[in-house]
Amino acid sequence: MGGFEVVNSRAIRVDAPAKATGRAQYVDDMKISGMLHGAMLQSPLSHARIMEIDVSAAARLPGVKAIVSAREAGLVAFGVSPARYDETLFCHDKVRHHGDNVAAVAAVDMETAMHALSLIKVEYEELPALLTIEEAMAEGAPLIHEGFPRNIGAEVHQEFGNVKEAFKECDLIKTTTFVNKRQDAAFLEPQGCIADFDIFGNLTLYTSTQSVHYVQRTAAMVLRLPLGKVRVVKPCVGGGFGPKAAANHLELAASLLSMKTTKPVKMTFDREQVFLHGRSRHQFFHKFTTGVKKDGSILALDHECYVNGGAYSSFGMATVYYAGALLGGPYRLANMRYEGYRVYTNLPACGAQRGHGGVAARAGFEQQLDMIAVELGMDPFEFRKKNALAAGDATCNGMDIGSFAMGECLEAVKNTSGWSGKKGKLPRGKGIGMACGFFPTGAGYPVYPSETCQATVLVKLSEDGGAALVFSASAEIGQGSDTALAMIVAEALGIPLEMVRVRSGDTDFGVDLGAYASRQTLMSGQAAKEAAEEAKRQVLEVLGEQLGVAVEEMDIKNGVVEFKRDKPDPGPLRTRYIKEHRGFRDNPAKEDTLSFREASRIAFLSRGTIVGKGWYKPPGPSGGFTIATAIGSPAYGCSAQVVELSVDEQTGKITIERVSDAHDCGLAINRTSVEAQMQGSVSMGLGEALFEEVKFDCRGRLINADLAEYKIPTSLDMPEVKSVIVESREPNGPYGAKEVGEGAIMATIPAILNAVFDATGVRIFELPLTPERVYQALKEDRGKV
Repeated sequence: MGGFEVVNSRAIRVDAPAKATGRAQYVDDMKISGMLHGAMLQSPLSHARIMEIDVSAAARLPGVKAIVSAREAGLVAFGVSPARYDETLFCHDKVRHHGDNVAAVAAVDMETAMHALSLIKVEYEELPALLTIEEAMAEGAPLIHEGFPRNIGAEVHQEFGNVKEAFKECDLIKTTTFVNKRQDAAFLEPQGCIADFDIFGNLTLYTSTQSVHYVQRTAAMVLRLPLGKVRVVKPCVGGGFGPKAAANHLELAASLLSMKTTKPVKMTFDREQVFLHGRSRHQFFHKFTTGVKKDGSILALDHECYVNGGAYSSFGMATVYYAGALLGGPYRLANMRYEGYRVYTNLPACGAQRGHGGVAARAGFEQQLDMIAVELGMDPFEFRKKNALAAGDATCNGMDIGSFAMGECLEAVKNTSGWSGKKGKLPRGKGIGMACGFFPTGAGYPVYPSETCQATVLVKLSEDGGAALVFSASAEIGQGSDTALAMIVAEALGIPLEMVRVRSGDTDFGVDLGAYASRQTLMSGQAAKEAAEEAKRQVLEVLGEQLGVAVEEMDIKNGVVEFKRDKPDPGPLRTRYIKEHRGFRDNPAKEDTLSFREASRIAFLSRGTIVGKGWYKPPGPSGGFTIATAIGSPAYGCSAQVVELSVDEQTGKITIERVSDAHDCGLAINRTSVEAQMQGSVSMGLGEALFEEVKFDCRGRLINADLAEYKIPTSLDMPEVKSVIVESREPNGPYGAKEVGEGAIMATIPAILNAVFDATGVRIFELPLTPERVYQALKEDRGKV
C-alpha cells in the first residue's frame, strides 16, 4: 500500500513491556485500603420457586458487614437490549438455572464471606427443569418467563426476494442440517471487580470488562444513581472474546455492597462461575435448503434455525438475527428466507462470543456449498469465486458493501496452500478443504435506542510539545486496540509512535461502546484520527500566523514541519523555544528544520493547551430495507481459508497440519496484530471444531466447568498457519482499515469439515469432531457398503 510513516507497519504493542515484565495491573492485583471481600449465593437448582430466604444466622457471624438480596436490591429489570430486560440483580420469585444469583455477602475476608453464605437458608419449591429446546417448546411446558408462549424469547421472520419462485428455476436443490454445541470463551482471567462508593455518593467501579460504557449505564440504572455519579474503569483485561461485553451481576452486587458499607468491595468469579455466568456461545440447530443453477449460480436459500438461549436474553436478540442475516454475504444471493427462534431453557444464559451468531451458520452453510460444488462437478474455489460479492454490491438484506476483496482472498489461499497440486491427489486419510467467511465491522447502532456517538477521543498535546496524549473509553482487552489508536494518532499528527501515549478504558475519558462486533479499529480509530487532525490543524494555524504561511502550504512528517514552497527562517521561533527550555536536553537536532516539538510548544504559548476532539457515528442506512439495529455496519470483512489435515481411521483422531488464511482487513494498521488476530481465530475455531463442548447433567448442573475437563487447544494442537493480509482500502475506515478480530474465525470450522470429507469421504453434521464421533461416522459409512 505504501505512503504511510506509521500505520501499515509492524509495531511493538504499547502494552507489551508492562505485560512482559509483570507490571500490568489486573483486577486481581488491585487492593484498596479498607477493602472488603464479597461472595455470591447461587441456586443449587435449575428451576425453582423461592419460598423464603433467612439470613439471620449469617448476619450474626463476626466479620460480616452486609448481606443483600432482592429485598435490598429492588426489582429494576435490566439486560442487554431494552426490548428484553428480563433480569434482576437477585432472583425474587424463582431461580431459572443452576447458579442463578440469590444473595451476596460482604465480609472482612473471603473465608468469612464464604462461611456466611453457608449460613443463609433458602427454601425452594422445585419446578421441572427444561434443558432442551424440545422440552421448552413442548405443549403445556411451564413458562420460564411469563409472556413468552412456548418459551420463545425472540424470533425472526424475514424473506428477501421470492424463495419459492426462485426454487422453481433451480437445477439442484439441497437440504442439510447442522448442529454445534455450547462453548465457553475460556479466557484466562475470570471476571472480577472492585466497587468503591465514597461519602460523596460517587461510585467508582474497576472491572474486567469489554465495555465501560455499557457497564456504567447498567449500574446507574439498576442502582438508581445519576449517570454522572458512576465511573467505570477497566484495568488490564486477560481476554474477553464477547462474554465481557455487558454488565454482569458481580459488578452490580459489589457496587450495592459498597453502597451499603461505604467500603470498597472486591468480588471475583471462580472458574465454575465463569462457566455459569460467562454468557458464551449458544447451541444452534440449523437447517439449510439451497438452490442453484447448473452453472453454479446460487439462486435461493431457505434457512431455519433454533437457538438454545438459556435462562435469560443477554445478547440473544442480536444472536438470532446474526445467525440468519450474515448468510447474506459473501455471495450474491437474491432470494433468502430466514426463520429463527431463540428459546428460553433452564440452562445458564448464552450471549455473544467471537463471530457472534454466525460461526455455526457459516460452518453448516459452507459445508453444504461444498457438497453442491461436488454434485455440480465444480472446483470449490471456482464455485465460490463465481458467486462472490464485489465492492459496490449490496446484499439482498440491505448490507452495502464498500470495499470487498473476496476474489483476492480466494486466490491468495489457493496459491499459498498449493491447492491445485493437492486437491484430489492426496492419499486416503489425508484431506484438504476450504471455506470463506464474512463479518461486519461494528454494529450500526448501540444496543439501546440512542443518537449517541459510538466513540469520542481527545488528543491533548503536552505543553512542551514532546508528547501526544490520547484519551479514550475504548477497551484494550489483549487485541491491540491501544496500539492501533496510538499508530493512527501518530500517523495523523505526523510524529513518531514513541511520542504518543494512550489512556483508555475509563468513562471519564469519553464515550466508547467498547470492544465487541469488531468495531474499535474503524470506529474508535476514526474518532482518534479526527481528534489528531484537529490538534495538528491548531498547531499549523499558529505556525501560519507566526510565519505568514498558509496552513495548506505546511504539513508535519516524521516529527518535522514541512513547507511545500519556500522554507521560512525558523530561527526566531527556535529562539523562543530554547528560551522556554533552558537546562533541558531535548533541544532541536537540525538548525534548518522546525520540529513538531517546537511547533507544538509555540502553539501552546499562543493558545494554551492544544486539544483535538474527534467523534464517530456510523453513516445512516441507505434507503430500502435495512437490518439496521442487528447489523447495519459501515463496512464488511471477508476471508478464505484452506485446511490440510489427517484422520486416523482406526481411532477417529483428527490432526490439523497446515492452515492457509487470507483476510481482507481493508488496511492493516499494525500488520503484526492483524496476523495475531488471524492466528488466534484459527486457534479458537480449531477448538470449537474438534474439542469444545460445555456439558450438563440431567438436572442442568455443569459437569466440566474447569479448564482440565473443558478442552481447548494448546500450542501442541496448533498447526503451521500461513497468514496472508489482503487490503482493499475501506472508504469508511481510518486509512482504509476495517475488521479482522471476529471475521477471521468464520472459515476455520467449515474448512476443517470439508477437509475431513476429502480425507475420508464422510460428511459429519455435528460438532465437535471428537475421535468418538468421527470413528462412529466412519463405522456407519463402512456399514453402508
